[in-house]
Amino acid sequence: MTRRVSLIKNLDWWTIALYALLVFLGWINIYAAVYNEEHQSIFDISQRYGKQLMWIGAAAILAFIILIIESKFYSAFAYPTYLFMIILLIAVLVFGRDVKGARSWFELGPIRFQPAEFAKFATCLAISRYVSQFNFKIHKIKSLVVTGLILFTPFALIILQGDAGSALVYTVFLLVLYREGLSGIVLFLGLLAALLFIFTLLWPKLVVLLVIIIGSLLFAKFSGLKWMAFGKALVMIGSSFGLIWLICKGLKLDISLYIILIISLFVNLIPFLIHTYKNKLKSVGWIIIIVFGSIFYTFSVSYIFDNILEAHQQTRINELLGIESDPYGAGYNVAQSKIAIGSGGFSGKGFLNGTQTKFKFVPEQSTDFIFCTVGEEWGFVGSTVVLLLLLALILRLLFIAERQRTPFSRVYGYGVACILFFHLAVNVGMTVGLAPVIGIPLPFFSYGGSSLWSFTILLFIFLRLDANRLELLR
Repeated sequence: MTRRVSLIKNLDWWTIALYALLVFLGWINIYAAVYNEEHQSIFDISQRYGKQLMWIGAAAILAFIILIIESKFYSAFAYPTYLFMIILLIAVLVFGRDVKGARSWFELGPIRFQPAEFAKFATCLAISRYVSQFNFKIHKIKSLVVTGLILFTPFALIILQGDAGSALVYTVFLLVLYREGLSGIVLFLGLLAALLFIFTLLWPKLVVLLVIIIGSLLFAKFSGLKWMAFGKALVMIGSSFGLIWLICKGLKLDISLYIILIISLFVNLIPFLIHTYKNKLKSVGWIIIIVFGSIFYTFSVSYIFDNILEAHQQTRINELLGIESDPYGAGYNVAQSKIAIGSGGFSGKGFLNGTQTKFKFVPEQSTDFIFCTVGEEWGFVGSTVVLLLLLALILRLLFIAERQRTPFSRVYGYGVACILFFHLAVNVGMTVGLAPVIGIPLPFFSYGGSSLWSFTILLFIFLRLDANRLELLR
């Protein structure tokens, strides 16, 4: 027996109310960010706030269309939608327009369209469809390879466009897969890679390597390695290091201590592997793999930083880590952003009274740095309210995801929540100097049709899936 339920009745109106409120607050703050006394009407379409209202109207139409389409459509056409977006990502590399060093925009008359924004919901659909298959097992090699390809393809194409910020969004799908049973070791390795990247930039390679070795041995000790074996490992590494150093000195070879330490590790690799095999210390075996993988990774960090990242990206990371200080150059945006937010104090300067905003001290104040307007004009109180509203939306989505009756809807819901959380964390982190400036919009606040529409599509597809959860399976 099939029970049809009313779409209107079963829509999550709390989520829709949060969405509408956030979009309205975003529009008001865009008006404040680019306010023009000669064009005071908030409906003036010659100004950004007027154009944003047009994008909001179009988003409302998109939301309505999404809701009236049968929910099974999104599962059935997940792969074709993904393939279409991949084709667009390839096409923009050939026919796209360069904007601030990134070839990621199509320009159709007065309208600019960014495929990378829409690829998020398409990838979310494809991942949800694949993970929800009956025979999907997260720990199978085939499953990991196919899932990796689904994620890596848009990631790589967006990197080729020169838009590293949008590409990094795809890393949050690891959290979605973790919810579906992916081993926590993958998240640990991701965190380790991020820390090693930072440490390699900040510290000499020899220091980084020593930290890796000592940290790994201590971890091995708490994973079952006996104190005797722990001591022997340190003695073997230290002895071989000293011997190789003496040989190099005797032969007058100019080899860095870093390379000598790596050679000593490789010399001891076979004894370590034998000990691990004889004593069946699987955890220690994994640690050995992580150590040598980390060594290779530290070698690659310099190459990635110097040859893959753009010059402005390198400068922004150096500025964030304190390696460089250029408050009038690369660090100008963040410096002005901090001044604007800090000047708002507890309750803010009031609507349209933000001096940093009004006199355009903060670049990109209606897009990437829209949170500065919130901080300056509404202060700590207003900033807290905005953050709580966005967090409430994300938590609501997680709650809705857990009540889904199909894996497809659950995975998709977690994908939406994780994408929104990434954008929120990184964008706010950029404005207060806790994250590098990578051009990530604040959901529902930053000016632009592409970002607003992509977030709207992401959200309302999930709301449509959720509204159908009470329909009994045939």
